[in-house]
Amino acid sequence: MQKKAFFSGIVIFLATVFVIACKKDSDSNNNNAGKTKTELITSSTWKFDNAKLGVVDVSGFFDDCEKDNTVTFVSNGTGSIDEGATKCDPADPQTVPFDWTFQNNETSIHTTTPLFPGTGDFTISTLSETQLAVARDTVIAGITQSFVITMKH
Repeated sequence: MQKKAFFSGIVIFLATVFVIACKKDSDSNNNNAGKTKTELITSSTWKFDNAKLGVVDVSGFFDDCEKDNTVTFVSNGTGSIDEGATKCDPADPQTVPFDWTFQNNETSIHTTTPLFPGTGDFTISTLSETQLAVARDTVIAGITQSFVITMKH
């Protein structure tokens, strides 16, 4: 009987430690507590960080004149893309306005002007105070892969 009580006590103790540890992990991973997705995406201007096609980093395929562009989302559903210090085409305007909306319970975003070549619809992979990663499926040589652009503040 004492062995059973001792064993039960150990199980309860370990379960309590496990629950507390998991709670701390989820709290530390939730740095966005209290902020809406609109507040997160509009808090500051976003700058290119990297690009991946599947698991392959394809950032090197972007020109420097593309990598220095910035994207600003405004809470009223407007925004702008700024060409940065270097333009790929000197005839391009310095800034291009766009409208944006969250879609699918704020899991994707639509922009009237594509932020990158292709459509203006992306799935949000990550949205935090310091990182925005958007993805869309693309077909290359008959194989569908995820194309992910990550931006940072």
